[in-house]
Parts: sequence; C-alpha cells; structure tokens
Amino acid sequence: MCPGVVSDSPGNCPKCGMPLERNPLFAEEAPDPLLQDFTRRFAVGLVFTIPLFVLAMAPMLPALRHVEWFHSDSAALIQMLCSLPVILWCGAPLWKAGWQSILHASPNMFTLVTLGVGAAWIFSEVAILYPSAIPAGPHGPSLYFEAAAVITVLVLLGQILELCAREKTAGAIKSLLALSPKTARLIDAGTERDIPLTEVKPGDLLRVRPGEKIPVDGILAEGSSSIDESMLTGEAFPVEKTTGDQVTGGTLNTTGSFVMRAEHTGSETVLARIIALVAESQRSRAPVQNLADKVSAWFVPAVLGISLLTFAAWMVFDQNLPLALTNAVSVLIIACPCALGLATPMSVMVGMGRGASLGILFRNAAVMQNLAHLDILAVDKTGTLTEGKPRLVRCIPAEVFSEDEILTAAANLESASEHPLARAVVNAAADRGLAPKPPSDVQTKTSLGITGTVDGRAVAVGKIEFLQNLGISCPTLPESNATALAVGIEGRFAGFLEVADSIKSSTPEAIHQLRAMGVRLVLLTGDHPRVANAVATPLGIDEVHANITPDEKHRLVEGLKFPGRIVGMAGDGINDAPALAAADVGIAMGSGTDIAIESAGVTLVKGDLRAIARAVKLSRAMMRNIRQNLAFAFVYNALGIPLAAAGLLHPMIAALAMSLSSVSVITNALRLRSVRL
Repeated sequence: MCPGVVSDSPGNCPKCGMPLERNPLFAEEAPDPLLQDFTRRFAVGLVFTIPLFVLAMAPMLPALRHVEWFHSDSAALIQMLCSLPVILWCGAPLWKAGWQSILHASPNMFTLVTLGVGAAWIFSEVAILYPSAIPAGPHGPSLYFEAAAVITVLVLLGQILELCAREKTAGAIKSLLALSPKTARLIDAGTERDIPLTEVKPGDLLRVRPGEKIPVDGILAEGSSSIDESMLTGEAFPVEKTTGDQVTGGTLNTTGSFVMRAEHTGSETVLARIIALVAESQRSRAPVQNLADKVSAWFVPAVLGISLLTFAAWMVFDQNLPLALTNAVSVLIIACPCALGLATPMSVMVGMGRGASLGILFRNAAVMQNLAHLDILAVDKTGTLTEGKPRLVRCIPAEVFSEDEILTAAANLESASEHPLARAVVNAAADRGLAPKPPSDVQTKTSLGITGTVDGRAVAVGKIEFLQNLGISCPTLPESNATALAVGIEGRFAGFLEVADSIKSSTPEAIHQLRAMGVRLVLLTGDHPRVANAVATPLGIDEVHANITPDEKHRLVEGLKFPGRIVGMAGDGINDAPALAAADVGIAMGSGTDIAIESAGVTLVKGDLRAIARAVKLSRAMMRNIRQNLAFAFVYNALGIPLAAAGLLHPMIAALAMSLSSVSVITNALRLRSVRL
C-alpha cells in the first residue's frame, strides 16, 4: 500500500504505482474492487504456475533427470506458453507499479520484483527465440519461466493479504456508525413525528422511549430514566438520569420515557468524534512498514549498477556478448528479492499462526514489532482486569434476618426487573439453590428501587433513600467499594446486598508477568476513583486515571507516547476504541465489542491478560527470527552478486541458489512453531 495516501476511490498512486489506501469513511458496502481484481489475477496465476513449476523442476529429480522430453523444445514451448498469462496479465499491476517507480525515481519492492521477474522472463524468451544469442547448457537453453511466475504469484498473494487488512479498517468505522439510530422522534407544536437523524437541529425537543437509542447529544428536559452508557464508559451498570442531566447519542435508554433537548448534532456529537479519532489513528502507518522501501532505495540502484558494470567489464575484457549478457543476467537473478521478500512475511505468517493457536490474533507485522518492544501498557478496568459481569459479593443481614431470607425475598422481587443489578441478585439466589416464587403488585420507581409482594410479605429493594421514603429506617451505608442495595421486608430494614464486578482470576498472574518483563502498567477507566483504586491497589498498579471519557483516554494514551517508547492499550469496550487505535499496540479482549476488536492490533480470543505476556514473548522471538532472515538474505546477496559478476555463477546455478535461499528462510521461520512461551 502507498504510505500516507488515502483515496476516496480505488486505484494506484500516480508517483510510485502502489495501490492507494481507501478512506474508510467513504468505503462502500461492496468488497474492494481492487481486492477482487488481485484475487482473480492470483487465482489465474496459480492455475498456470503450478504445472509450469512441476514441468521445470521435474529434471531436478534423479529419476527424470535423463528423460530427454523434459529438455526438448516442446517442453520449453509449454513453459513459455504457461508463463505468458502469468507475466503479461496476472502481473500487469506489478509491472505498472515497478515502471512508475522507475519513472519517478522512487525505487521500492515493486522495482525489485520488476527487475527480477523481467530479467528471468526476458532471458528465457531470448534463449528460446534466439538460441544463438545465449550459450546453452548440455541439456539445452537455461530457462527461468518458473522463477518469474512463482515470484509474481507470491507478490500478488502479499497484496491480497494487505488489502484484506485494509477492509477491516473500514469495518471498524461501519460498526461505530451502526450505533447511531437512523431517525429521531421530534416534538413539534404538541405533536410527535419521526424525522431523519440528519434533520435534527440544536434546540429541538426529542422523545426517547424505553429500549431506544438516544439520537444525539443533549440535555434531559423532562422525565427520568436509566441509561446504558456501556458503549461510552465501558461500565456494566446503567446510569440514572434526571432533568438537567447530559445524555449522549448512541447510548441506550433502558427504562423510562423522557424528553431531551438536542445540543450537539452531526459531526459534533461524542460518537462522531470517536469515529474521527479511530479513523485518524488507523490511517497512521508504523515506520516499520517503510523498511523494505528504504532498503530498496539503495539496493535496487546498486544491483542495477553492478549488473551494467558486469556487462561492460566482460565486453571490454572478453568481448563475448553472450557471456557478458549471461553474467549480467546472473547478477539480476541472484539479487532477485525472493529471500529478502520472504524474510519478514514468512516469519510473520508463522508467528501469527502460532499466536492463533494460543488465542492471540495479530493484525499485521508492524503490531508484532511494536509489541516486541512494549514499554507501557494502559489497561481498561471493566472486562479487562475484571469479569465485566456484576455479581453479588456480600450479604449483610440485619439482626433478625438471615442471608438466605433477604436474598430470597430480594431475588424473587428483582426477577421482575431487567436491570443488571437485579440480574446479579437473581443469579446469586439461583447459585444458592433458593426456591423462586413469583412476585405480585410490583412497582418500579425509576432510578430508586422496586417494591412488591413476595410470599405474602411486602418487600422493597433499592437505594437507602428509597426505603427511607417508604418509612423504613436504614443504618449508615457500610464502607465498601461495591454497590449496596438496601432490602426491606414488612416495613423493616432487612439488610444490605453488595454487588460488584470481580477481578479475573488470571489477572494477578498476568500483571506479575508483565511487571517482570519491565512493562509499566497504567489503569484508565470511566468508573469512580474509589472503585478504580479498589481494583488497582491489590494488583500493584500505581498509576490510575479514573472517571475519564473516551476523549480523555485517547489523550492520555497519546501523552504517554514519545520517540523510543512503545505504548500499548488493552480494553474491550467501544469507549476504548479511540485509545486502542491511538496506541502503538491496541489489545482487545475477545469477549469485548466488535468495534474494540476492529480498532485493536491484537485480539485475545479468551480475554485472558496472561496472553499479553505470551504475545510479547512471541513477538520478540519473531523479531529475532526476522533479523536472522534479513541477515542471511543480505549475506547471500553480498556473496552471490560478486560471484555472479565474476562469471562463477551460471544463471541456472544462480536460480538454484536463489531457490535454496528462499528454502533456508522458510525453514528458519518455521522454527517459530516450536518456540517456548
């Protein structure tokens, strides 16, 4: 992909010829036409390359080495015919990109491919059409059609993989856009009607009914309700809203109907700003993605210059045109970027495969390189350090009541409610095997509590002030980091039920492993500071930022970054998406939202933080493997090019050496499958 260029339509960069990145905000629902085109070319190329490769390699087998037909003009003609569609049609975009990179003096990997493929294919064509121009071996002319075809197909495959990754970027934006409702219910002159969301203006009065998403940002003007803001804060508990409170577009109204006054619409809403932040961060490119082009900037001209000098030197000192041409072509073939081109993608492919087997999904090579050098890891609380599911943690009965008695009464009454806190109480009773009984005369007071009759007794559950308004005297709320529900039975205070989100059992070990690896941990959460510190303190997390918005999370992550420091972010909610995308390495819990996963570079399928430590170890092993492969590729070229220039490598031997170098790189990369993590 062309770095730093975003297009509203598919195509190639006019300067370097590389495919342009599509702007995800303008991406259509249909698949990328460029991806479809490259996929077709790859499929056709594969169909012709497989028989071509088999035909070319058959003489290498001892049993077929002396079969004359494989060295005949007919076999050579079949190889040439099989190569034609691969080179002329399948590889046309690569030729175009390589030619444009030469015209604009911006050498890159496409230039290397063009030179290598062109040298091998043109040399083979000349060997068949003008056999007298090139000296033939004992079994006929030397042909390299299979090398040209295989390189073309492999490069096409690499382009397809990168285009697929870009499609996921657009998917993340679409997931965010889907959070906004398409219409809003406008209150106008005493009547109500649905209008498109694009027609809502600041100051409009809008009706939001139970179960509907809030259309835009604004102020609650009439009524009250419980709002599920998990998409914004990541917290599991709905927030009680009354007249004058702020409400945010995209959040969910769970219970009551209310009227709101629109304040921010269109691109000014919180959700729209989150979308913009994700899009901006995902379009940024890691410096490692330009490594191959930086190498090509000196490698390509150097190889071309050496090839020309080789031709000139042999013409001057030997005056043998066929031999001079042969040696010059040997230089280009031995320098063909197979080993160099495979050094990184093979290690990445094997490393990603190993990670997938461990439940660790990496998006690309840049993510793995950054993770190998991780310095700071910012983590969300709910769903990352904790389970993300509120549950009953303690029963505090009054003197004349038992735990089972107050839990049974509260659970039976709360069975009529869909509130997350109610679900936690009901689930706790079920876990204890307490017999359920249906309530009657149930009445819910939004934001306060619920009353009803259970087994002939009046029961009330809710906030302390709710029970006090019912004439039930309650003691002081106990000091706790959990949410306390007061329970009243027959007009008497019966006790407290404390509900909290517990720390995952794997979290302490994961934190210990990360700290041992020299990673500093920072907690970022939208929850109350008291609750955040209750989680951070026992885990040994010293730096805590609580009660913060998605924008603030994004700014904090950006503030942690500076040259030479790699910052990671682990989270699972939509509120984490901007921070995940802004971090050098975004890590999403597999149990989290789709947008969090799409915004991240790493996804932990099982949501286990210990996988982060394994991912870091795997990334470090992969980077060592890549460095080994690159070192071998450069040493191979450093030794092979002088030998070819000196006339000590026939093109056939050069092609064989090129193949062996690729096999060596692949073999080394496969060692990652057995690395201990």
